[in-house]
Amino acid sequence: MPVLKWIWIVFQVLIGYNLVLPIVLFLFYQLRKRSKALISAPAEADYGIIVTAYEQVTSIPDVVASLLKLNYTNYLIYIVADKCDVSSLHFTDPRVIILRPEETLASNTRSHFYAINRFKRPHERLTIIDSDNLVEPEYLNELNKYFNQGFEAVQGIREAKNMNTTYACLDAARDIYYHFYDGKVLFNIGSSATLAGSGMAFTTQLYRDCLEHNDVSGAGFDKVLQAAILSSNKRIAFTDKAIVYDEKTTQSDQLVKQRARWINTWFKYFKYGFTMLGKSIKNFSLNQFVFGLILLRPPLFIFLILSVFCMLANIFISWTGVAVWMSGFILFVLGFYIALVKSDTDQRIWQSLVNIPKFIYFQILSLLKARRANQHSVATQHTYNSASGNVNMTDHESESIR
Repeated sequence: MPVLKWIWIVFQVLIGYNLVLPIVLFLFYQLRKRSKALISAPAEADYGIIVTAYEQVTSIPDVVASLLKLNYTNYLIYIVADKCDVSSLHFTDPRVIILRPEETLASNTRSHFYAINRFKRPHERLTIIDSDNLVEPEYLNELNKYFNQGFEAVQGIREAKNMNTTYACLDAARDIYYHFYDGKVLFNIGSSATLAGSGMAFTTQLYRDCLEHNDVSGAGFDKVLQAAILSSNKRIAFTDKAIVYDEKTTQSDQLVKQRARWINTWFKYFKYGFTMLGKSIKNFSLNQFVFGLILLRPPLFIFLILSVFCMLANIFISWTGVAVWMSGFILFVLGFYIALVKSDTDQRIWQSLVNIPKFIYFQILSLLKARRANQHSVATQHTYNSASGNVNMTDHESESIR
């Protein structure tokens, strides 16, 4: 009986620490927070901007128009139109290069290296943009501030391009939470930001070193990439000034299929967390240790459901346990609230929070479909068009599962 008791306690600790970890990280962030002026170097570094599209190119003109408005001159745009009809794409600006693979690639990394191997010149840096993204004019200048500090990888912030449905608002709320804790807080306490699939930039050499000989298929290339970067104890910088606008999930069926792939990806790659923790002990590395804990964390709704189960079970076991779990939930809600408050959250997102139970329900459906998730299309169908509101956007599945 004592053995079962200890197993139960250990299980609760492994689940429960996820509730309090955000607030603990925030306290360290508050202690270490300091402002530091970042100055761009006079000379513009040369960028290759890689835009990946799969099956459809409807949104590509908007993406290109956004990129051509960058307050920057030293860059070229490479559009990798995988399995696409490019007859409708016509660009007069010589900075835009359309690449149409002869064979279907169906992979983010294959698309990226298809572009890299066809660079018109040896770009010092590259940044990855999805076909549904738009960027702020200062995007590259803000990334440069961190490259100029010696970083070789920088993650920008992905803000919501659309909040036209409850699902889109809740998706945006989830992103805000993760960008705050997995981006801003992690980086500022001395660890690394997690990668988000797009809106990220690297030295071309680092990207080659990490993925050139690793053919990653399906969702999750960013998981493999960040693990490779952290394995060498390099840090991934984060900036909330390099802004990319990203299409948010708008319909329940879209949500279920998308999250099923992401959940499948977490189960496939969470093992990197153990590897990172082992390396952190060997290297006495705070960067690797904290990042390892983050990689082991299940998707948000999974540890919330398990936490509720543990609290309810304790009603029959220990009222002290119930009180501990209640305290954990209060700290989690406080941490979520802090993330939204510190991120100047849109009022529509606040109003959507009452629908969180419905959002979790659809993610449970995603969990049930996760095992066969890779049988779904590798593309995410987007259902919002900023110009017309019509259903016509598709892009590679690249966003990180968290």
